[in-house]
Amino acid sequence: MQYTKLVCGLALCSAILLDVSAVALEQRADVYQSGVEVDHIAVVVNDDVITRHELNSYLEKIRQQLKKQGTPLPDAKELEKQVLERMIIDMLQLQFAKESGLRIDDAQLDKALGRIAQQNNFASLAEFRAKLAREGVDFKKFREEIRNEITFTRLREREVDSKLVISDNEIENYLLMQSKQSGKSEEMELAHILVQIPEQASAEKIQLSKQRADQAWSQLRGGAQFAQVAAGFSDAKDGLQGGNLGWRSADRLPSIFQEALKNMQSGEISPVLRSPNAFHIIKLLDKRNKDAPVMITQARVRHILIKTSEFMSENEARNRLAEIRRRIEGGADFAEQAKLYSEDGSAVQGGDLGWVSPGVFVADFERAMNTLKIGQLSNPVQTEFGWHLIQVLERRNADVSVEQKKQQASMAIRSFKSDEAYQEWLRQLRDRAFVEYRNAAAK
Repeated sequence: MQYTKLVCGLALCSAILLDVSAVALEQRADVYQSGVEVDHIAVVVNDDVITRHELNSYLEKIRQQLKKQGTPLPDAKELEKQVLERMIIDMLQLQFAKESGLRIDDAQLDKALGRIAQQNNFASLAEFRAKLAREGVDFKKFREEIRNEITFTRLREREVDSKLVISDNEIENYLLMQSKQSGKSEEMELAHILVQIPEQASAEKIQLSKQRADQAWSQLRGGAQFAQVAAGFSDAKDGLQGGNLGWRSADRLPSIFQEALKNMQSGEISPVLRSPNAFHIIKLLDKRNKDAPVMITQARVRHILIKTSEFMSENEARNRLAEIRRRIEGGADFAEQAKLYSEDGSAVQGGDLGWVSPGVFVADFERAMNTLKIGQLSNPVQTEFGWHLIQVLERRNADVSVEQKKQQASMAIRSFKSDEAYQEWLRQLRDRAFVEYRNAAAK
């Protein structure tokens, strides 16, 4: 598992579905307002529902975000479709997490909120909470939104990233491309519109997806802003934020993007591109060259990971690591303890993660690692992936060696493969779900 830096059910019979939906609506809808009719079900998603009130609230939130960004609002019906699909995908992920025992407890959530407060230069979480209150943000809702985002990140790591395989051939191709760039790596700032093709889609459904992509492209050619069209058409998670992918090196992009970008200038938009599972439109916002680092400090590090779950609380995971730490200090072999107890893929190597460069691990892991002396055992360290026991074996100042270049190649390849695999996983999750539209726009 890479700690890099780096966002169901089958159809039920109708009689049972109606009963379940009625109960869910009674539990979740904002039932009465003075003189206003009872809230309606907008969509049934497996054994849960999205109400019209929830949909309208989310729509208003997105409209405010787009206005704040200066992005013209897309067509109202298209925006509703996009927002509703986002809500369905989010609900399916939360249902899957619950069914598979993935849970973010209050201790983990408080730690994440504390980091957010710190990153926004607040002295305490209380100060951050007071600022949100002054801006009219419901802290309870904000807290649950952060819990959900952490859940999505954990799901992606567990169901997608941990299963990625990077072949030696892919790494060699990456290095060959790097060698042609004479020590410099070209980076591109991109925006992206994704129109998904349903799993096992008929020719008719594929053509419908193509028509949506063509419609988006026509609006762009007619002068519409890319962010506006992305908000109205893109199935990607970042679509409602304008589809901006940020800066990416060429070798972190799928081959169909690379081919299209070869002859594009800044500001230009690609034609509609076809991948096996989707249609794409990309816009090249800018280009730049970035020199590769010359000397870096690397660490050779190993760790033992205990994951938290419905069956393993934060305290139990921390206490188990503390006990393992006592054994190692008493003479037990670190590698053997890792093989016995670590829940990371590195366990078979005795927890050894090899030589790593700055920026490879998530911030909490890296901060703890950087404070350790050679051979020193850390106390249990919490990250979004669980609890770690860390030991630095060696440090070195290194030039950009073949070993590091391969590591950079692996990370770059993993990045774009992860994006593709995650979209495919979400698509399969969506296709397996029972979704019934009632009082809402359907795709």
